Amino acid sequence: MAQSIAVPARTQQRRGVLAPVAGLVALAVCGLVVLGLVGRSVGVGPVVVGALCALLPVAPVVAAFLWIDRWEPEPPRLLFIAFLWGACFAALSALLINSSAALAADELLGRGSGDLLGATVIAPVVEEAMKGLFLVGLLVFRRREFDGVVDGIVYAGLVAAGFAYTENILYLGRAFAEDAMIGQSGGVLAVLLLRGVFSPFAHPLFTAMIGIGAGIAATSRSTVVRVLAVLVGYLLAVALHALWNGSATLFGGTVFIGVYGFVMVPIFLAMIAVVIWQRRREQRIVAEQLPGFAQAGWIAPSEVALLSSLAGRRGWLSTVKRRSGKAVADYQSAVTELAFLRNRISRGAVRESAHERHDAMLRAVVRARARAVGMPDALTAAWRRTPPPGWSPPPQMPPPVYGGPQQWGGAPCPQIPPGTGGPPRQGPPAQPGRAPYPGASPPPPPGPPPGAPPPPAPPPGAAPQPGPPPGAPPQTGGHFYPGGPSYPPPPYPGTGPAGPPPAGPAR
Repeated sequence: MAQSIAVPARTQQRRGVLAPVAGLVALAVCGLVVLGLVGRSVGVGPVVVGALCALLPVAPVVAAFLWIDRWEPEPPRLLFIAFLWGACFAALSALLINSSAALAADELLGRGSGDLLGATVIAPVVEEAMKGLFLVGLLVFRRREFDGVVDGIVYAGLVAAGFAYTENILYLGRAFAEDAMIGQSGGVLAVLLLRGVFSPFAHPLFTAMIGIGAGIAATSRSTVVRVLAVLVGYLLAVALHALWNGSATLFGGTVFIGVYGFVMVPIFLAMIAVVIWQRRREQRIVAEQLPGFAQAGWIAPSEVALLSSLAGRRGWLSTVKRRSGKAVADYQSAVTELAFLRNRISRGAVRESAHERHDAMLRAVVRARARAVGMPDALTAAWRRTPPPGWSPPPQMPPPVYGGPQQWGGAPCPQIPPGTGGPPRQGPPAQPGRAPYPGASPPPPPGPPPGAPPPPAPPPGAAPQPGPPPGAPPQTGGHFYPGGPSYPPPPYPGTGPAGPPPAGPAR
């Protein structure tokens, strides 16, 4: 019986390792093929020069998108794959399709028409499709990674940055080869100024249209809206790309300056405004959820102000970065993920397995906090207040039972481990005869499991957990210090007339 359970688990684990490795190998092969084709066209030396020079514009572009992605950082592995997708798969596909389509246009429409159609029609349609395919794949297979428009812009920007990097290798290498043939050295500098200084965000700007559409699709409840959002974003990306290429190709390039100054620059500034607006919206979402988290005992009340702003988070991380920075960063990210998930559930954007996802994310927050508590000075840096005189430490609580029967706003939540947020919350009881989930049995009364071992002792030198002063009413929210702010408990998103029967006050 044990073997029949272990074998599928091992098989699933192997698949979880082999799938990313196989994907990275495939992308690497695409990259090598691209370099081989470019090297065959311009030579090995120009390819090396082009690759080194292309690093200059791509570094600040990638850094800009990583700077945008600070409230809820995306998985580094996915960001890296996004860049490789653009630099390897999308670039190779576009190179092959564009070349074949241009040759076909020359044969059908006459010599010279392939270059014109390739720049103004074929390249925008093909290149934006190849780049946007990654975003569509994320929506289909990793939709949980999308929390909104900012995530779509970040993924789109990194895919486009990878594509632009490979494309710059081709153009810079070709300019270097031409300079070597005529004995000049200004071609590489001219291309680097045009593509690396004046238009490093050209490709990211085009593909960001698809990213915005993907972000809207990820937060929408309507299938029609999801499809239309991605399609409209793709059409806008193609239109901008075609306008950019056409302005440099048609009419001898005389309209390029006008298109650059009166079309592309305003759209780029509008994109910056959208990013700022969406980041402030994300901050409001997190700030609205944190007080309820503190009342539920998932975070300390003194951490609410720190987690509500990027400045507070940076200050917290800078205080503990040498010894516990990774643990605190993971804890902050888990809290943000839970806040975003609850917001999406409350708007109806998450329907399938909403309760399971909520409980899984809540357990992730509890685990992240437990790891942070075990690190030196990880959480004590956030405890800005000193306890008043006369307090006594809270009693030792039994070990946690994740996914236990406690009720919180109509949904069960795990008990908080000792030392990670205070005593377990004894929230409002469920309605008589009503289960936390439709079709579930009523929960048994909370309590430690039979034969539970004693809780682990706190690490040496750890700060004691202050509790309420003698005679004070019990703290039901898991406050670290007495006298903390009193917040209403957070109901499960969607409870009320349109959702499950409410088991507590709605907020």
